[in-house]
Amino acid sequence: MSLISQVQTIIAGDPVRWRILQLVQELELPDCWVAAGFVRSAVWDHLHQRSASPLPADIDVIWFDCEQTSRELDARLESILRRKDHRVNWSVKNQAHMHLRNDDLPYASATDAMTCWPETATAVAVRLGVNGEIEVAAPLGLDDLFNLVVRPTTKFQAEKRQVYQDRLRSKNWLATWPGLKLFETW
Repeated sequence: MSLISQVQTIIAGDPVRWRILQLVQELELPDCWVAAGFVRSAVWDHLHQRSASPLPADIDVIWFDCEQTSRELDARLESILRRKDHRVNWSVKNQAHMHLRNDDLPYASATDAMTCWPETATAVAVRLGVNGEIEVAAPLGLDDLFNLVVRPTTKFQAEKRQVYQDRLRSKNWLATWPGLKLFETW
């Protein structure tokens, strides 16, 4: 089974995550994905043979539209999702404006933005396609995710190294997933 098929199977087998994908799909946003810990944690829990995978502290919904870049719109979308499910801490961000906060060049798409995230294993997203199949975006591949490797992306190996190091300390992933292999840059 391919790694993409494994992601699809893991997410499809989780009714809570499936429902979140349905709620996000209802927004009908362009280039829209549920990303980062939503997928990463489910895969790592599966690889650590946990029967249930709790949701991460926040659910990252990313989308891309150069014509609608107001932060107020992102806040309204979060509010809409909160009304649909108030138990979830929604984080909605149009990646068309996130390059400003991240001090990067403008992104070309949501998946392009993911290539600038801190860890390779986190740069993964899913969404429901029009046919109801789970689509997977992994612009940096899925090998690190499935090999339990936490590795910095290119920018976080050098110019943003401190951010990566701070994330390793604050996330304390080894306490939850002891099988991880952390690539530290210091």
